[in-house]
Amino acid sequence: MRDWRWMLLVLALLLGWLQYRFWFGPGNSGEVMMLEAQVANQERDNEGLQQRNDALAAEVKDLKEGQSAIEERARSELGMIKPGEKFYRVVEDAPVHPAQPAAGVSAQVGDHPADVP
Repeated sequence: MRDWRWMLLVLALLLGWLQYRFWFGPGNSGEVMMLEAQVANQERDNEGLQQRNDALAAEVKDLKEGQSAIEERARSELGMIKPGEKFYRVVEDAPVHPAQPAAGVSAQVGDHPADVP
Protein backbone atom coordinates (compact mmCIF):
# COMPACT_ATOMS: atom_id res chain seq x y z
CA MET A 1 0.00 0.00 0.00
CA ARG A 2 2.85 2.30 0.80
CA ASP A 3 4.47 1.77 -2.63
CA TRP A 4 1.20 2.71 -4.26
CA ARG A 5 1.17 6.12 -2.54
CA TRP A 6 4.73 6.83 -3.62
CA MET A 7 3.84 5.94 -7.19
CA LEU A 8 0.81 8.25 -7.04
CA LEU A 9 2.95 11.06 -5.62
CA VAL A 10 5.59 10.61 -8.34
CA LEU A 11 2.92 10.62 -11.06
CA ALA A 12 1.30 13.75 -9.60
CA LEU A 13 4.67 15.54 -9.49
CA LEU A 14 5.40 14.44 -13.04
CA LEU A 15 2.01 15.72 -14.17
CA GLY A 16 2.62 19.04 -12.40
CA TRP A 17 6.05 19.40 -14.00
CA LEU A 18 4.63 18.64 -17.46
CA GLN A 19 1.81 21.15 -16.98
CA TYR A 20 4.29 23.81 -15.90
CA ARG A 21 6.41 23.22 -19.00
CA PHE A 22 3.30 23.27 -21.21
CA TRP A 23 2.05 26.62 -19.92
CA PHE A 24 5.23 28.46 -18.91
CA GLY A 25 8.26 26.66 -20.34
CA PRO A 26 10.01 27.08 -23.67
CA GLY A 27 7.66 26.41 -26.57
CA ASN A 28 4.62 27.06 -24.39
CA SER A 29 1.11 27.32 -25.77
CA GLY A 30 1.19 31.14 -26.02
CA GLU A 31 4.37 31.03 -28.04
CA VAL A 32 2.88 28.37 -30.31
CA MET A 33 -0.19 30.53 -30.99
CA MET A 34 2.04 33.52 -31.77
CA LEU A 35 4.13 31.45 -34.18
CA GLU A 36 0.99 30.12 -35.89
CA ALA A 37 -0.17 33.71 -36.45
CA GLN A 38 3.22 34.59 -37.93
CA VAL A 39 3.04 31.57 -40.23
CA ALA A 40 -0.44 32.63 -41.41
CA ASN A 41 0.82 36.16 -42.14
CA GLN A 42 3.83 34.82 -44.01
CA GLU A 43 1.66 32.48 -46.08
CA ARG A 44 -0.58 35.41 -47.03
CA ASP A 45 2.47 37.46 -48.03
CA ASN A 46 3.86 34.53 -50.00
CA GLU A 47 0.58 34.16 -51.88
CA GLY A 48 0.67 37.80 -52.96
CA LEU A 49 4.29 37.52 -54.01
CA GLN A 50 3.53 34.33 -55.94
CA GLN A 51 0.80 36.14 -57.88
CA ARG A 52 3.25 38.94 -58.65
CA ASN A 53 5.86 36.43 -59.80
CA ASP A 54 3.31 34.71 -62.03
CA ALA A 55 2.38 38.03 -63.62
CA LEU A 56 6.04 38.89 -64.22
CA ALA A 57 6.72 35.44 -65.67
CA ALA A 58 3.79 35.86 -68.06
CA GLU A 59 5.11 39.27 -69.10
CA VAL A 60 8.60 37.84 -69.71
CA LYS A 61 7.12 35.02 -71.78
CA ASP A 62 5.07 37.51 -73.78
CA LEU A 63 8.12 39.69 -74.38
CA LYS A 64 10.16 36.69 -75.53
CA GLU A 65 7.52 35.25 -77.83
CA GLY A 66 5.17 38.02 -78.89
CA GLN A 67 5.95 41.03 -81.02
CA SER A 68 2.91 42.99 -79.85
CA ALA A 69 4.25 43.35 -76.31
CA ILE A 70 7.60 44.57 -77.59
CA GLU A 71 5.89 47.04 -79.92
CA GLU A 72 3.64 48.31 -77.12
CA ARG A 73 6.64 48.83 -74.82
CA ALA A 74 8.59 50.61 -77.56
CA ARG A 75 5.67 52.94 -78.25
CA SER A 76 4.76 53.76 -74.65
CA GLU A 77 8.15 53.86 -72.95
CA LEU A 78 10.49 54.89 -75.75
CA GLY A 79 8.12 56.97 -77.89
CA MET A 80 8.94 55.01 -81.05
CA ILE A 81 6.74 54.94 -84.16
CA LYS A 82 6.60 52.72 -87.23
CA PRO A 83 8.01 53.95 -90.53
CA GLY A 84 5.40 56.00 -92.38
CA GLU A 85 3.38 56.79 -89.25
CA LYS A 86 2.77 60.30 -88.06
CA PHE A 87 2.99 61.10 -84.40
CA TYR A 88 0.58 63.64 -82.96
CA ARG A 89 0.92 64.88 -79.42
CA VAL A 90 -2.11 66.62 -77.98
CA VAL A 91 -1.21 69.12 -75.30
CA GLU A 92 -4.08 70.57 -73.38
CA ASP A 93 -3.70 74.12 -72.13
CA ALA A 94 -4.63 75.00 -68.60
CA PRO A 95 -8.21 76.30 -68.46
CA VAL A 96 -8.45 80.08 -68.47
CA HIS A 97 -10.76 81.47 -65.82
CA PRO A 98 -12.24 84.97 -66.24
CA ALA A 99 -11.09 87.52 -63.69
CA GLN A 100 -13.25 87.56 -60.60
CA PRO A 101 -14.44 90.97 -59.33
CA ALA A 102 -13.14 91.96 -55.93
CA ALA A 103 -15.29 91.02 -52.98
CA GLY A 104 -17.90 93.63 -52.15
CA VAL A 105 -17.55 95.42 -55.50
CA SER A 106 -20.42 95.04 -57.91
CA ALA A 107 -19.75 95.24 -61.61
CA GLN A 108 -21.98 97.70 -63.45
CA VAL A 109 -22.27 98.58 -67.09
CA GLY A 110 -19.94 101.44 -67.86
CA ASP A 111 -17.47 100.64 -65.06
CA HIS A 112 -15.30 98.46 -67.25
CA PRO A 113 -12.98 100.07 -69.84
CA ALA A 114 -14.26 97.70 -72.52
CA ASP A 115 -17.79 99.06 -71.97
CA VAL A 116 -16.82 102.56 -73.09
CA PRO A 117 -18.38 103.37 -76.51
